[in-house]
Amino acid sequence: MTLSDSADAPVNEVVLEAVGLTKHFPVRKRLRDLLTRTTAAVHAVDDVSFVLRRGQVTALVGESGSGKSTVARLLAQLHPRTAGDLLLHGRSTRVRGGRAFRAYVRRVQLILQDPFASLNPVHTIRYHLTRSLRIHGNAGRSAEDLDKALADLLTRVSLTPPERYLDAFPHELSGGQRQRVAIARALGADPEVLLADEPVSMLDVSIRLGVLNLLRDLKERLDLAILYITHDIASARYFADDTIVMYAGRMVEGGDSETVTKNPAHPYTRLLIESAPDPDRITGAGDAADVGGAADADRGHGEPPSLISPPSGCRFHPRCPHAMPRCTVELPPRHDIGDRPGHWAACWLYDPATVTAEGPGSAAPDADPSVPPPPALIRQDGTASVGDAR
Repeated sequence: MTLSDSADAPVNEVVLEAVGLTKHFPVRKRLRDLLTRTTAAVHAVDDVSFVLRRGQVTALVGESGSGKSTVARLLAQLHPRTAGDLLLHGRSTRVRGGRAFRAYVRRVQLILQDPFASLNPVHTIRYHLTRSLRIHGNAGRSAEDLDKALADLLTRVSLTPPERYLDAFPHELSGGQRQRVAIARALGADPEVLLADEPVSMLDVSIRLGVLNLLRDLKERLDLAILYITHDIASARYFADDTIVMYAGRMVEGGDSETVTKNPAHPYTRLLIESAPDPDRITGAGDAADVGGAADADRGHGEPPSLISPPSGCRFHPRCPHAMPRCTVELPPRHDIGDRPGHWAACWLYDPATVTAEGPGSAAPDADPSVPPPPALIRQDGTASVGDAR
């Protein structure tokens, strides 16, 4: 692809694939641990596998500390992986710097969460974009070519007229404008993959939708593969084609975004969705019996586990209202839910043996009449409720 609109690119081609990605950060030993041979480590990411396809957005959703940003940095090869593999167009890749790293980041670009921190405050927007174009060989051969490329980048991210922004400093722009500059800088490499690490969480609610619409437009025009990292599962339904839910470093559910958010299977996914703003809860509409009563009061209490010594079995079992003895000792594999193709959950509730022993349908959380359905994430007029489900 070039900075002009892409064409003739294979639809839904797998561009980047994570296979069993694992990252453990060693913990510095204390004085009393010096005589031990074991080294403690933070299990930030364990056995994460998914694909990024051209022209599609994959959302990675979870609360703070679930390992989402670590996954993005592993895909950007800013952290060496402990285990697993990373396939770019089907070929295993591992780079540690130099020309190989530059060739890799020309195809895989990372957009960070805070645009003010990611831009050097002592340099102008012209400097940031020019540096990106020149490093990746897209600045042209003359000053006229460079000026045209700069204007094209700013036009692509809807910062017009370009002359108004080129000689401005980051502190002279609003948060949304700075994030658009960060996106333009990433586009200066002419990438195939954008790793967007919570790109709208630092922005005002009123301008989040504009940035998401910009990324969607770029995806469609340039056939980009986008990884959208967020803790806001409502915006994932609005923006992403597929959604993957992470908890304590592990993937717990995945599928197309509408199915995952409308018919969540894993108890943790239900907890995330119920944390989204709900007008009925805000106004107090409905009594306790309508929203689950006392049974709902025990759902999801507690804190995320320590990743230095994570729980055995399912990592969500200390907080899960449906936990069984099996959940505390055995790690659940992926189980197909069966409602839509590709919808899966890593939960023993959907193990065929559990369903057979307890009766058809009894394993699913939806079968419990005391558990309320997830709140609507799309308003009646069709617009998205892009809230902040923290």
